[in-house]
Amino acid sequence: MKKVKSLLAILLVLTMAFSLACCGAQNNKSTADESSNLKWWQKTIVYEAYPSSFKDTDGNGYGDLQGLISELDHLASLGVGAIWLTPVFASPMGDNGYDVADYYSINPLYGTMDDMDELIAKAKEKNIRIVMDLVFNHTSNESEWFKESSKSKDNEKSDWYIWRDAKEDGSAPNNWRSIFGGSAWTYSESRGQYYMHTFADFQPDVNWENPNVRKALIDVAKYWVDKGVGGFRLDAITYIKKPTDFSDGEPDGVDNMVAIHSMTANTDGILDFLHEFKENVQNGTDIFMVGEANGVPAEQLSSWVGNTGVFDMIFRFDLVNLQFVEGEVWSNTKEIKLSDIKRVLSEEQKLTADNGWCPVFLENHDQPRSINHFLSEDADPVEGAKALAMLLMTLRGTPFLFEGEEIGMTNVNRASIDEYNDISTLNQYKTALENGLSEDEALKCVQKLSRDNARSPMQWNQEEHAGFTTGKPWLPVNDNYKTVNVDVESKDEKSVLSWYKKLNDLRQKNEVLLDGKYTEILADSEEIFAYTRENGSQKATILINFTGKDVTYDKSLVDEKAQVTSSYGETQIGTLKPFEAVCFIK
Repeated sequence: MKKVKSLLAILLVLTMAFSLACCGAQNNKSTADESSNLKWWQKTIVYEAYPSSFKDTDGNGYGDLQGLISELDHLASLGVGAIWLTPVFASPMGDNGYDVADYYSINPLYGTMDDMDELIAKAKEKNIRIVMDLVFNHTSNESEWFKESSKSKDNEKSDWYIWRDAKEDGSAPNNWRSIFGGSAWTYSESRGQYYMHTFADFQPDVNWENPNVRKALIDVAKYWVDKGVGGFRLDAITYIKKPTDFSDGEPDGVDNMVAIHSMTANTDGILDFLHEFKENVQNGTDIFMVGEANGVPAEQLSSWVGNTGVFDMIFRFDLVNLQFVEGEVWSNTKEIKLSDIKRVLSEEQKLTADNGWCPVFLENHDQPRSINHFLSEDADPVEGAKALAMLLMTLRGTPFLFEGEEIGMTNVNRASIDEYNDISTLNQYKTALENGLSEDEALKCVQKLSRDNARSPMQWNQEEHAGFTTGKPWLPVNDNYKTVNVDVESKDEKSVLSWYKKLNDLRQKNEVLLDGKYTEILADSEEIFAYTRENGSQKATILINFTGKDVTYDKSLVDEKAQVTSSYGETQIGTLKPFEAVCFIK
């Protein structure tokens, strides 16, 4: 009997031990689950691909969908979980795809709908989602919608665009200047009225006031959700709501016109449209939506993102527009100070700390390369790119990495205005000349800020045209492609590409870099951008030298026993080398 009791006691102890182990496992699982409360798009990297310039597989000089498919392994190796494609819809390409003729068709330059389906499927196999760029403020003037609307004032789609009669003298309805320059109105002979265009005259604005238009746009988005895309970026979305009063504005330039942005951006009532869109498109799915929301002030951010907002994230332009004195005029700029960069980024971190989420970005298809944009002209391009990479990958939010940023691509600096393709660049050059600049001075503005800087072809290897195409590229390849390319950098442990991979690994292995609270330190420094990330169990301290010289800091800011990751490989506590970026985690 004693033996039986002893055996029972042993069994009881073993049972309790097993139970505790299971509880421990459950507790660990709960802890893991709690740390995984972030949604999938908050824990990954979004890679913006500019399809025309990514990779060409058919030799026509334009990148294509098969080119994207061929390089999915490259993107997966970076930790990319979503690829945002700039528009691949059918388009006459007056504005590189941002003039959509048919939302249900693929531009033949890029391939076919079968190619699109293959990209979605093969990306999914690598845990990568495809994000579509919805251009819903306007269409192409070659859209069947616009063609029908232009015929008369009483056809089925007569009210799908914004039409107004001329003034008594026959001139445009008001003095609004389009974003690309010139009047925001163009006369239609067939209709006998002017139509409005926030951008170029071949990009007529659709009329969101018409419920049939809104339904048509919702149907487009639902079509792509059904195809399996992971989200949407909504282009120029702050312009979709127009004011009821289309009267003249106070002129702000030599042309006696007023910028349309100041007259229409973020008009009252826009959120009603966007809530309707969200309810019909996003609710009940796991997709994310990010809005290009130029014109949303800080005090309204909570109405745009977060628990009650209309988007998961929005792109605001406070950072990338820091150099402009007034409006986005390339010939009227100022020097960007580190304190300005810190102020903008810290404000956004603070505003979204408790409600909302940031898309962290330094580059996109409309901006110059970040190395040239935010750093001094004498900055070492490799160390400078690594410093900016640390900023991009360790702030609270989802990093948006632009094509070529992962290898440290730089501005192109073409020698003549005739070598530039971008419509905005050509208009800005013309504006600079009208404002009294010489041709050389105007060209320098273009070289610094042209959108073609970001759109030059991706640099894959040392072969002709950087391995981008076997034909003639639609834009010339940057001259530095022999040393700045994926093939060379993938074999170099000290390259920008290897650094990005290391930072992604650091980010995935340390949850504090995903969910940790942001706190700025050394706020008054014009040399070091420094901040901490804390989540209760971990603390990360990040220090980034924005100068080309050694800079010292107080050793007490960091824990010398912490895990150290430096862009130089090793670091000396208390000193940052030129453009050195260091992360301490404990």
